[in-house]
Amino acid sequence: MPSFRDSDGFPAEYAAPVDSSDLKILRALVEGAAQATGEDFFRALVKNLSLATGFANAFVAEFADSKSRVRTKAFWMNGEFAQDQEWDLAGTPCEEVLRGDFCHYPAEVWKRFPKEAGVESYLGVPLTDSDGGVLGHLALFDGREMPGEPRLLFIFRIFAARAAAELNRLKVVEQLRLSEERFRDLFDEAPIAYVHEDLESRFISANRAAMRILGITEDEVPGTVGMSFIPDTPEAQKRVKEAFASIERGVDTSGVVLELRRRDNGKPIWIQWWSKPDPGGQYTRTMFVDITEKVLMEQEQARLREQNLYLQEEIKAVHNFEEIVGAGPALTAVLNNVRRVAATDASVLIQGESGTGKELIARAIHSAGKRRDKPLIKVNCAALPSGLVESELFGHEKGAFTGAIAKRIGRFELADGGTLFLDEIGEIPLDIQVKLLRVLQEREFDRVGGKTPIKVDVRVIAATNRNLLQAVADKTFRDDLYYRLNVFPILMPPLRERSEDIPLLVSYLIGKFSKKLDKRVDGVGSKTLRLLQSYHWPGNIRELENVIERAIILSDEAVLGIDAGLLPGAAEPTLQSKHTGDDSLEAVEREHIAAMLEKTQWVIEGERGAAQLLGMNPSTLRYRIKKLGLLKPSR
Repeated sequence: MPSFRDSDGFPAEYAAPVDSSDLKILRALVEGAAQATGEDFFRALVKNLSLATGFANAFVAEFADSKSRVRTKAFWMNGEFAQDQEWDLAGTPCEEVLRGDFCHYPAEVWKRFPKEAGVESYLGVPLTDSDGGVLGHLALFDGREMPGEPRLLFIFRIFAARAAAELNRLKVVEQLRLSEERFRDLFDEAPIAYVHEDLESRFISANRAAMRILGITEDEVPGTVGMSFIPDTPEAQKRVKEAFASIERGVDTSGVVLELRRRDNGKPIWIQWWSKPDPGGQYTRTMFVDITEKVLMEQEQARLREQNLYLQEEIKAVHNFEEIVGAGPALTAVLNNVRRVAATDASVLIQGESGTGKELIARAIHSAGKRRDKPLIKVNCAALPSGLVESELFGHEKGAFTGAIAKRIGRFELADGGTLFLDEIGEIPLDIQVKLLRVLQEREFDRVGGKTPIKVDVRVIAATNRNLLQAVADKTFRDDLYYRLNVFPILMPPLRERSEDIPLLVSYLIGKFSKKLDKRVDGVGSKTLRLLQSYHWPGNIRELENVIERAIILSDEAVLGIDAGLLPGAAEPTLQSKHTGDDSLEAVEREHIAAMLEKTQWVIEGERGAAQLLGMNPSTLRYRIKKLGLLKPSR
């Protein structure tokens, strides 16, 4: 085989020139193939190659599914086109060609390659791309000898170059087609919306995500004006004008949130929008994502935050959790205990008469504890029918009993992570007490009709106006449950033992009910105040609230007065003081402070001092004594 080759892979000695008559014939034959492209080109090429060289058979082939097989793109055989064929390269002269070698066998091919029976001569050349990669090959073969004449090799060389150029072109076209197809798929199927708009905001194209978000069809895309989706609200118009001003300045618009209206149903949607001018300045490339769900969620969260703040303020106004009224020793001792136990998770049992504020203390413990951000769930055990107590506390599964048409979440689950306040705990039936004890001990329970234990983390605060120790003795309350609840007992003092707090309570209640009833009340008469302090208050603070509200309703004066007839069994006030008949707030304050000083024998500081009873700083009390002109009586 020749060893020296030119840049096209042909042996150097095969490159001798041919005469002008051959060139004219060759030009005519090549021009016959030049008008065609693709598959038609290859058919014209192999036909004209056979005619130009005088050999019977010519074909162009490319690799099939692997580098070990080829298939023809055009096959001219014995004066006509043959059906395209596919074969294995092993044992054929084509194998050498597709390794990148020029291959010419002038004679006896059938001896070298037994597969090629009847083939005497063969001429083949690899067809390569610009990087030298083999794309396929061009070949001539015949049943007669094929000398290596310069004319033959020259003609073959020209046809091979043209065939390689066409294969390269088809390769590039296919790559472009696949690339365009991939990008079209990416454009159409991308989850992000893509839109091309002209400088007047008219749509040129839009992908499926954009059409789905905007509520338009493919037919509606061309010419649709982007501004038509903007609602006529000041905020929405302002945002989009700022965005378009950025585009006109040639600035990228990144992440602007726009409010739109869908074309098909008019529903509001929100998008996060990016837009960038095309380098040519003829259109803009826009993409956006639907953030409607996120915006609506944020709006709902904001609404709930506002609602929560409103409810918190309303609860504070109604229950006065953080400013429990009173500063006497009895209440101070209770509040000291509240501060101590609030920071723990210990169970608390609040005992006291009805109306003493047990729920208020339970809420104060929760508000001051580490569970303050979690719910406080209240259950009034006395208000529950005996047959529904278990379902109310622990919930039930659908079908657990007649009427259980759906699953119900119990109060323990609702309070998970927070606090459960069991008011009137002494009213819980004995069979439920066993299950309540299990929750306190094991922190788990079963729903009614359920089979899987439910774990909970709940702090329990219980309250009762009953004597639970007596109930334990009477066998109506389990002793083990009592001791589990009574980890930290708090005893609420009745109002009759907090007479020193009555002036503060009355002042607070006057402010509360005068605002509620829209009546002006500036204070309370000193005689009325002494009357209220002398009353035994069987209904405690709840009764005091009712008395003050009723008195404000009945009163037509700015200074509140209460007749002793409104307080059955009330004793006339016996406290002696220098009452001047002045019912102003200053006079009432003077008389009240004087009464506390007399009660403590003018001891100001200490646990039993007047400052402690009045809930005042000792220095503040001394200042008030001086300002009010109060003098300590001589011995």
